[in-house]
Amino acid sequence: MNRELALHTDKYQINMMYAHWVNGTHKRRAVFEGYFRKLPFGNGFAVFAGLERIVGYIASLRFTEEDIRYLSEQEENYAPAFLEELRQFHFHGTIHSMKEGALVFPEEPLIRVEGTIMEAQLVETAILNFMNFQTLIASKAARIKQVAGDDILMEFGTRRAQEADAAIWGTRAAYIAGFDATSNLLAGRMFGIPAKGTHAHSWVQSFGSEQEAFDTYAKVLPDGVTLLVDTFDTLRSGVPNAIATAKKLEAGGKRMNAIRLDSGDLAYLSIQARKMLDEAGLEYVKIVASNDLDENTISNLKLQGAAIDSWGVGTQLITASDQPSLGGVYKLVEIESKDGEMVPTIKISSNPEKVSTPGKKEVYRIIGTNGKAMSDYISYPDEDRPRSGRPLKLFNPLHPYLQKNVERYEAMPMLEPIFVNGFQVYTLPGLEEIRRYHREQLSLFWPEYLRKLNPEVYRVSLSETVWNRKQELIKAHMMSDRE
Repeated sequence: MNRELALHTDKYQINMMYAHWVNGTHKRRAVFEGYFRKLPFGNGFAVFAGLERIVGYIASLRFTEEDIRYLSEQEENYAPAFLEELRQFHFHGTIHSMKEGALVFPEEPLIRVEGTIMEAQLVETAILNFMNFQTLIASKAARIKQVAGDDILMEFGTRRAQEADAAIWGTRAAYIAGFDATSNLLAGRMFGIPAKGTHAHSWVQSFGSEQEAFDTYAKVLPDGVTLLVDTFDTLRSGVPNAIATAKKLEAGGKRMNAIRLDSGDLAYLSIQARKMLDEAGLEYVKIVASNDLDENTISNLKLQGAAIDSWGVGTQLITASDQPSLGGVYKLVEIESKDGEMVPTIKISSNPEKVSTPGKKEVYRIIGTNGKAMSDYISYPDEDRPRSGRPLKLFNPLHPYLQKNVERYEAMPMLEPIFVNGFQVYTLPGLEEIRRYHREQLSLFWPEYLRKLNPEVYRVSLSETVWNRKQELIKAHMMSDRE
């Protein structure tokens, strides 16, 4: 999936880079932060994902001769000297980021990019593309995992995904957040995710009888037999024929893994199938369900007492069908002034939620003495780092009168250095390590923040310095508008 991605950007990024170059401001230092404003799916948290792809993109970011040739043909008539600048381009900036698997919340920086305005502007589109999609899918997968509990979850979405990249990287995002396997072999090979599969209805249809289809499949693949039992009639033919095949396997010293239900009343069918399997002495045979499942249908099926052990989740997960975009943004928060000072910048909007928070920021997760997260705390790098014994005021930026003062706590830094002056300083962890980190993150939060319906709102607090600077800049812009 590696390929040249320098032109995986919006044209206006190149236009702004060119305008800065012509203006002689292209080497001004700038700081951008990527974040989202609203949690997806009405959830209480999101799960950060996409960093591995971002790292690969940044590390290999080059303009090819084909890229340069294509840009030279654009109607803007970019100057040859500018195109030569692009030909020599390497990313020399600094990037900090949340770790994949982290639980993240609105209005806090997930990724911070520092560099020249030219390079920081170029990478915006790709970073948002990778971060928004993979964080969205990981968050959807986490919702499903919260409902499924210890049941096996399999990602089955490739055929409905929006093209190959979405299928492959969406599978990885789902695995980070607790899925156990995938049907996609390429994702399995690339990332080491367990690959699982059964057979399609067409296999059964291609034989003279359902029994012959089951027996033939079991004979060829005796160590991995899961039979799809709803091609004709689940309870009258599918399950009885699967039981007959299971008995033949037993006679040969083998055990059938499972049956799969893909249509109909999954609660009723699974309960009846479980009874039939148990009465046949096949208590070890599991029941797998698929068919447009998501966290809501799985929750409902569990409430109905469905006897389902494993869930194959496809379309609803890989397309995030109930909210197909995260809406993350990338905003300029600091810019170098003419005298070389870095000054905070703010975006003002008539929509209050779109007013940005100025300045380069750090994020800390404040953990109480009970081992549970109380709040995330955003401050400037030159402020005193919060630490136990140093009083800390936590307040809701939307409702500043809601305050809490704490003294005994742990301040967990959330932003890791990834690139420093163009050099990668972060070693990408393996997927199993990322999954462990994600589980550790979940353990920091009380259940009320994690529940699917009406979760408690987790607070993201600003330091008083950050809050005051934001109010000062808002006031300054309001005054300048009146003049």
